Amino acid sequence: MSKVEQPDSPDNLDSPDGCAGILADRIAVVPGTPNPDHAALFLKDLLACTQAGEALSALLREKAGLEAFLTGIIGNSPYLRDLMLADPPRLLDLLREAPEVRLDRLLVSAREARAEDEAGIMRSLRLLKHDLALTLGLADICGAIDLTRVTHALAGFADAALTATIRFCLADLARRNRFEPAYPEKPEVDSGLIVLAMGKHGANELNYSSDIDLIVLYDPAKAPMAGNAEAPVEFVRLTRRLVKIMQDRTEDGYVFRTDLRLRPDPGATPLAMSVPAALVYYESLGQNWERAALIKARPCAGDIEAGASFLHEIAPFIWRKYLDFAAIADVQSIKRQIHMHKGHGTIAVAGHNVKLGRGGIREVEFFVQTQQLIAGGRNPALRGRRTLEMLDALCDADWIRARTRDDMAGAYGFLRDVEHRVQMLNDEQTQLLPKDEDGLRQVAALMGFDSLQAFEAALLEHLHKVQGHYAELFEDVPALSTEIGNLVFTGDDHDPDTLETLAGLGFKQPAEAAAIVKSWHFGRYPCTRSTRARERLTEMHPALLGALAATENADTALRAFNSFLAKLPAGVQLFSLLRSNPQLLTLLATTMGAAPRMAETVSRRVHVLDAVLDPAFFGAMPSVEEFRQGLDRTLSQARFYEEALDRARIFTQEQQFLIGLRLISDTLSADRVGFALARLAEVVVDRLLTQVIAHVNESHGDVPGGNVAVLAMGKLGGREMTAASDLDLILLYEAPEDVRQSDGKRPLAVTQYYTRLTQRLVTALSAPTAEGLLYEVDFRLRPSGNAGPLATNLSGFIAYQKKEAWTWEHMALTRARVIASTSPDFRDKIYDSICGTLVQPRNREKLADDVREMRARIKKDKGTKYIWDLKHVAGGLVDIEFIAQFLQLAHAQEDRSVLAQGTEQALEAARDAGVLAVDDAELLLEALRLYHRLTQVLRLALSGKFVPAEAPRGVLDLLVQASGVPTFERLETELVDLQSRVRATFERFVGRVQPAEN
Repeated sequence: MSKVEQPDSPDNLDSPDGCAGILADRIAVVPGTPNPDHAALFLKDLLACTQAGEALSALLREKAGLEAFLTGIIGNSPYLRDLMLADPPRLLDLLREAPEVRLDRLLVSAREARAEDEAGIMRSLRLLKHDLALTLGLADICGAIDLTRVTHALAGFADAALTATIRFCLADLARRNRFEPAYPEKPEVDSGLIVLAMGKHGANELNYSSDIDLIVLYDPAKAPMAGNAEAPVEFVRLTRRLVKIMQDRTEDGYVFRTDLRLRPDPGATPLAMSVPAALVYYESLGQNWERAALIKARPCAGDIEAGASFLHEIAPFIWRKYLDFAAIADVQSIKRQIHMHKGHGTIAVAGHNVKLGRGGIREVEFFVQTQQLIAGGRNPALRGRRTLEMLDALCDADWIRARTRDDMAGAYGFLRDVEHRVQMLNDEQTQLLPKDEDGLRQVAALMGFDSLQAFEAALLEHLHKVQGHYAELFEDVPALSTEIGNLVFTGDDHDPDTLETLAGLGFKQPAEAAAIVKSWHFGRYPCTRSTRARERLTEMHPALLGALAATENADTALRAFNSFLAKLPAGVQLFSLLRSNPQLLTLLATTMGAAPRMAETVSRRVHVLDAVLDPAFFGAMPSVEEFRQGLDRTLSQARFYEEALDRARIFTQEQQFLIGLRLISDTLSADRVGFALARLAEVVVDRLLTQVIAHVNESHGDVPGGNVAVLAMGKLGGREMTAASDLDLILLYEAPEDVRQSDGKRPLAVTQYYTRLTQRLVTALSAPTAEGLLYEVDFRLRPSGNAGPLATNLSGFIAYQKKEAWTWEHMALTRARVIASTSPDFRDKIYDSICGTLVQPRNREKLADDVREMRARIKKDKGTKYIWDLKHVAGGLVDIEFIAQFLQLAHAQEDRSVLAQGTEQALEAARDAGVLAVDDAELLLEALRLYHRLTQVLRLALSGKFVPAEAPRGVLDLLVQASGVPTFERLETELVDLQSRVRATFERFVGRVQPAEN
């Protein structure tokens, strides 16, 4: 370092920092000048000033080293250079005065600042801030004052400026008869308006370009409002005005950037909170990071007495009675989220963040605050705000060794000096060292180093010492995030390294992701209201974000998970379960990323997750009997009919969700999903039919001797349902010929009775209730279509099918299956009639013409060449289904064994009966099974049309997994080939499809 020897004098020996001497006599450090000639030009301009030039020149000649010192400042700090040139007389006065005296006077002037209007107070405070910045900058760099004096002066000036601003605002309120101050000259006294300084401001440790973190409160019982003024309205407006006066940039600059985001839940609370609301928040929702922040809280302006009273009242929240090992887990999780990089590489000086980077200022502060939180409840000596003082206190209390204290204190002082020099360059709120060598040389010079190498060596020594002690803080605690990176979601601003970690994980909008995670900790959601729930969620951060990122649709997955949390009624049990069962967390994350449709179900119907907690989920797929028992169990708890409908919806949604989870978690093959969904649907229809009959009977009684059954058609009949399938149903009934009406209080004619019964069944299955929908229901396959009654008499059904039905209706009938009936005999009677219809003689050529014509009609309405329209594309599902139905109708007369409701079973039966060649059967079965597997995935994962380029990567992965081929591109190639071969087979059996006639 360049040192300047000053002559011994009583002024210089009176105190440790020479507080009795003028600044020009106390220059101990002279920064080197990177470009002396360039700096000399500015110095020449300074000395040319008419008001102060001659006096400055004389002072330079008189004081050794002063010219070199000013040249060094000019050459390294554009900000301080501009302040000197803006007012040379001020610079002259500054050099001729002891900095301590000048600083005290500036603080008094700021506190007593008065103005007639807002512009006046803003200008006065800004000009005083210029004087303060220049005084501190010069006195600090030359070594005349120490770090404590610098930071105290900055915090003191912030207090004074806030006080002057509050006095101006309250006086203005009083002039407008909105406020009655007890002391008009000091209206803040007994005003009930509390301004708490937080962070470095609260600890009197402000740096040069710090913003100030404030919490503004008011005591509505104490505030002396006047007229019809209301404290909440007026104090929020006042706070907004306070921020404007402090931070708005004018031609004179700004006073301090002002941040109010450390108040409770800043995204949902007003700028100024009432004291009762703040107390309720801290007592019920306060987090450990907020405890750490409140360690430094200090009433700095406004009603100081009320502020002290508030801090006294929340002291039990900050300081626990016992050694606070209950909160250590949360504190540890915060600490572990700050990536340690233990044993990783070297720290680069260029571009290093001296506050947030490894070995930086925050690690020293966290090192102190963590141990204050743990032990401060029992030891009041550990409740101080200042970092250096608390390092001494921790050492005195034997919490840390003397060497640790000395290392951390030395590093803290050095790093704060570096932070100040970085900010002096251009008055920027930054802690990043310059990335270029010239910028680094300027910082090194302002620190008093003769060479960049010497500065780098000193900096690295301190950073490594801090990192070493910080890493030992919880040495035996397993790391949560060292494999992932920084994951810090406490405080107000987003941690830069955390944003980098999130981006690296795959989040395309890392700032949004960080904001979402932070919002969980404000207790806005019912599931995060308790401290324990938030702590469990904090512990899950690394695993949760890693699992969501692994879906390769990280942003969508996180938004879905956030929506899920918003609707979750309670969190501790689920969070603990997910933390203890990583595979379950992965399963849930997979759902969020790979199956947006299922994720939406979770968001809307959180209760579906309840079923995941059942150990049976990880066992075999429930049988029909197990579905029946489960549904009967929940329906038996219904107190009335409407509740039964709700319970049926809850049960069905849970089971559908679990079937989907089994598919995406690869514990249920896609081939079996259709069967499982159909099994569930037929149980639901059967049990709800029983409920509906009982409900109708309450008003209308029963039809003596009558029977009713539900015939499943389409996908349900063939046990080929997907997550998006509706239910094609026909309700059949019969009644004795001599019975004309039901026997209840309000009897209905037989036809009307069964129509009413069918209407109620449709409503029970498809009407939206508080618990959502069950199924979309379609009764259009009944003989009368949409034109006739909903219920169909069995005798009329039989007659229609034998004499009037079209071929396509018999094709549909091949899939008919009775899924609910009031009598086994009635069920058998229906099957016998259906079989009788299907086995009647047919003209094969006419049959082929009808099938081909029906296929042409479908092509006209829904035809496509898009290979992912697996149902309607040529060679798709419809072609295969029509081949199976054609073969059944063509050969059932001679061999009833070909009849089967499912397409796969029908093809196998045709092959076994010898009416379908083995090669053809193998092709059709291979294509059918692939189409079904792919369709199950698509219907489960997506709500709209599948477009590969727009689909989440997780969906593509599921399709590849379901298909068994190595890549998605290979899958598309195979689809094209299969569809071509299936269509060729269709044409061999049925003929070429011609355009349908109008």
